[in-house]
Amino acid sequence: MTAETLQPKPSTQRTQRTQRSFCASAFRGVRAFTFVSFVSFVSTGCGGSPASTRPVRIAVGGQNQLTYLPATLARELGFYREAGLDVELQDHAGGAKSLQALIGGSADVVCGFYDHTIQMAAEGRALVAFVSMLRFPGLVLVTSPKSPAKTIEELKGRVAGVTSPGSSSHMLLQFLLRRHGVPVDSVSVTGIGAVGTAVAAMEHGTVDAAMMADPAFTIVQRRSPGGRVLADLRHAEGVKTALDTHTYPASVFYSDAEWVRAHRDTATRLAQAMKRTLEWMQTHAPQEIAAKLPAEFRGEDSALFVDALTDTMEMYSPDGVMQEEGARAVHTVLSQLNDKVKSATIDLSKTYTNEFVR
Repeated sequence: MTAETLQPKPSTQRTQRTQRSFCASAFRGVRAFTFVSFVSFVSTGCGGSPASTRPVRIAVGGQNQLTYLPATLARELGFYREAGLDVELQDHAGGAKSLQALIGGSADVVCGFYDHTIQMAAEGRALVAFVSMLRFPGLVLVTSPKSPAKTIEELKGRVAGVTSPGSSSHMLLQFLLRRHGVPVDSVSVTGIGAVGTAVAAMEHGTVDAAMMADPAFTIVQRRSPGGRVLADLRHAEGVKTALDTHTYPASVFYSDAEWVRAHRDTATRLAQAMKRTLEWMQTHAPQEIAAKLPAEFRGEDSALFVDALTDTMEMYSPDGVMQEEGARAVHTVLSQLNDKVKSATIDLSKTYTNEFVR
């Protein structure tokens, strides 16, 4: 199966706000520039990036989670700017909220989980993922240290936390419950957000268990040991055990298929900036990656953050490419949970494309 090649359509784009300050000193003493050389110099500017930049609003489903780290890292490394993009990262409380931002028109692109493109395809709306950041979901189902539950089966009649109702963490929780014979409606599900609020919910025993991403998971394990890991989706072995697949794509950049067609050049630049970021991560240690991130992203305990990142490095894609097996695995999981996905005829090749990262 080959992802659909998106055909460009005419579009109008705003000129981006990325600074294009001119280096006046570069022209002092210049006496013999040809016209062509001059135009070439002006078009790239002193910093070597395009003079015409493109604004992109990206809704992130919980920016301080490691599952979405590449989106922030690309900004801190300057890769968006060097690609001629002026990126605005919008922080939302979960993937469902970021999807709402896209549908509502307040965002152009979502940094969220790939499964949303399949769910929306079943609703008749064409969304396309155009760069893949994670090979695995990066989530951990873990019990609260204050809960007596020790197995997934024992979550029946209890309360479980997810980033937000309707999010990918919610969907994966439901799949794990079903796989272990626990009726989905027998577990009360509540939104607990990402890092700070999720940690508090677990430490206070507000929930019996939660689908957590790092660094929240590592924080809870260090500060309040005693919770039991029921499923670890950060690594290949855990994904194979829990989801019966070798790969399960999670965080991606996705948008409306129409937007991708109309803004083909912007989508290409964005995908290439992210691919460059993922490749950079493969050649740098977790300590070096952490040092590039804002202090508020790392939190108060930098050493703990580095440990969390070290434990999750395996989940990051090395090249941004979506694997066909992974797309099928996500569809298989959704088909067991969503009647519309189960009954719909969905061409998975239209829910993602690799053409911008090849």
